[in-house]
Amino acid sequence: MSVLEMKVPSPGESITEVEIATWLVEDGDYVEKDQPIAEVDSDKATLELPAEESGIITLKAEEGDAVAVGDVVCHIDTSAAKPEGDTPVKEEAAKEEPKKVATPAPKETTYATGTASPAAKKVLAEKGIEASAIIGTGKDGRITKEDAVKAVPSMGSQPANGTRGTERKKMSMLRRKVAERLVAVKSETAMLTTFNEVNMQPIFDLRTQYKEAFKAKHGVGLGFMSFFTLAVVRALKMYPDVNSMIDGDFQVKHDFQDISIAVSGPKGLMVPVIRNAENLSFRGVESEVKRLALRARDGQITVDEMTGGTFTITNGGVFGSMLSTPIINPPQSGILGMHNIVNRPMAVNGAVVIQPIMYVALSYDHRIIDGRESVGFLVAVKEALENPVELLMDNNPTKALEM
Repeated sequence: MSVLEMKVPSPGESITEVEIATWLVEDGDYVEKDQPIAEVDSDKATLELPAEESGIITLKAEEGDAVAVGDVVCHIDTSAAKPEGDTPVKEEAAKEEPKKVATPAPKETTYATGTASPAAKKVLAEKGIEASAIIGTGKDGRITKEDAVKAVPSMGSQPANGTRGTERKKMSMLRRKVAERLVAVKSETAMLTTFNEVNMQPIFDLRTQYKEAFKAKHGVGLGFMSFFTLAVVRALKMYPDVNSMIDGDFQVKHDFQDISIAVSGPKGLMVPVIRNAENLSFRGVESEVKRLALRARDGQITVDEMTGGTFTITNGGVFGSMLSTPIINPPQSGILGMHNIVNRPMAVNGAVVIQPIMYVALSYDHRIIDGRESVGFLVAVKEALENPVELLMDNNPTKALEM
């Protein structure tokens, strides 16, 4: 018998612990080499854990367990022969199992309301819940600590018709880390937000004229993100304080623009980075945005692809947001929020004209970015978006979009 001990690999620099999010196989299954056997959460991403060899697997950790990098999470008996047939017996049994439990057992109603254990009393007191409102699952109806932890305050009388179900689900390590970072930003930075509006008609006109030829030539669409990214790059060069960050008592400025793009993935918010955006054309930005968005959607994004970044762009407009105050992505000092585009009346050359308008927001760390820089930066973004041919295309849109 030859047994391989599978250890948790390091997902990236500075990560010392991961959490078993989901086992994709069951104890005793036969697994093939490189077959995904588990999804593991780090504080930066969710990654798949592939089998290092083929054989019968024995699980050594439970779902939800936090395990250190280098710890053994399973054994693989590499000397075991592959079961005959296309589907191992164990997998067939696993598929049959849901049929056996499809109809839940009648809820136990014979427990009497018992007394709460000391630990349960403490938890219930913190929640403000009376012990008499809880049905205990312990011996003789005794209320255990687990009962108290799961208990929720009363939401009023249950209606005669309709359900009032609740679900208690542990947040992923990634979601918990994001929550910690967002709270830290609010308490550790002097965050302010400034707003402006952008007339999107010039960009609409350019996209109408060139989008078909652009897609045919480059294989990607001419979206709004390339205009915003290049407008941000230009503004960051004009106001380098917005492209800086605090490191202890020092302000660190960058001579490059690595733009983080916030995208919604299946595991939550992901912020992949477009490296050296200052060197990219419209085609380059659109291609990179598409590549990173697909990797985030498919759960293939790596920690390295989300590490770093000197400034962030987030687009709440795709979900219908009219206006928001985005939260800084630490340790960065600024984030630009895009919103939905709505036809609004505007004064143009002394006349009221209906134009497609987007509200934009810049949240910034006031410790190192003053009002002059923050407002000037956002005005520079607005100017570039409203005059893209002159300020982003060097008065030659055909050449700019062919690059």
